[in-house]
Amino acid sequence: MSAALTLGGPDHLEKLLPLVASFHAEEGITSSEEDRHAGVAPLLDGNPYGCVYLIGPPRAPIGYIVIAFGWSVEFGGLDAIIDELYIRPGVRGRGIASEALIALPRALAGGGLRAIHLEVDKTNAQALKLYQRAGFSVRDNYMFMSKRL
Repeated sequence: MSAALTLGGPDHLEKLLPLVASFHAEEGITSSEEDRHAGVAPLLDGNPYGCVYLIGPPRAPIGYIVIAFGWSVEFGGLDAIIDELYIRPGVRGRGIASEALIALPRALAGGGLRAIHLEVDKTNAQALKLYQRAGFSVRDNYMFMSKRL
């Protein structure tokens, strides 16, 4: 099984939306089909605020990564947050997510990216191990916080 990354485009929308719905259901995220479409379609259409990478063969992806771009004075320029990372349950545990997380910086490096961030449930030991293996580390004294608008 390959963790090859393909930059998503408009023609990938119908393959991607069921994966997003599965991820949201698995994580207990309440979202409508319209919300998922509104969140994904602009990124596939080239919106400069983010992008989607399909994991595996583009005709039958086994997962996806959503990246949201931002700017950081601390990190000296363009940064990104991994907003969502999903691998189909039937192919988990084969190193696909690790491969994808290792390939991701290479895919984004040409665009001048200085840092990649992510949010993880502190109680999810498996996810913590995965992210640490891929080179992510906890920043002492920092906590990701949100305010819904």
